[in-house]
Amino acid sequence: MKKISKKMQFNLKKIKIKKLYTINSAIKLLKDMKPANFIESIDATFHLNINPKKSEQNIRGSILLPHGTGKKIKIGVFTTGKNINIAKKYGADFVGMEDLAIIIKKQTIKFDLIIASPETMNLVGKLGPILGPRGIMPNPKFGTISNDIKKSLKEARKGKINYRNDKNGIIHSNFGKINFPKIQLYENFLTLYNNIKQSKPNQLKGVYYKKINISTTMSPGITIDHLSL
Repeated sequence: MKKISKKMQFNLKKIKIKKLYTINSAIKLLKDMKPANFIESIDATFHLNINPKKSEQNIRGSILLPHGTGKKIKIGVFTTGKNINIAKKYGADFVGMEDLAIIIKKQTIKFDLIIASPETMNLVGKLGPILGPRGIMPNPKFGTISNDIKKSLKEARKGKINYRNDKNGIIHSNFGKINFPKIQLYENFLTLYNNIKQSKPNQLKGVYYKKINISTTMSPGITIDHLSL
């Protein structure tokens, strides 16, 4: 059995396991915990009352968080022509075609986001088995298949995130860093929560959110009273 660290024991004692916390009190509690030796991310886990086996009930979307995520992401861009220089100018870490495809296949660089202009999708589509499971396959719904490479890159650098449910109907998403002011974390969370709420399938009746938790990279989870939002 894995031994629980003293830091985790301390943090666990601060949480009442069966208690539902307001988002503001949960954020304050996370900030009061013993920190790790690095700046931790804060993540939200949304357990949805959907059937992931039904394609019409799967949830996916993208949202520009008002205060970003604080995370430095690595972006690869598939494009051609004048968009090559635009991509380099506005923050792409690597721009290419076949050469970028080789890097992805060999996984010599781990990208957090892939953007593609439409004319490159014949090549990019072949990378689906690699990009799909990682959740970074370009998609027009996410703005990652676009003729406006400049806009896509600027939004990504400002904190635009993509989300989708996993096979268990759960959405995992980062919404900031522990060193963000509480009001910024609150506004980021509420923006994400409302965006997912608006994605509720029309045919789905009754409860949508079954459970919501937030946690830092190294902390235990705190259950949110989503009815108070």
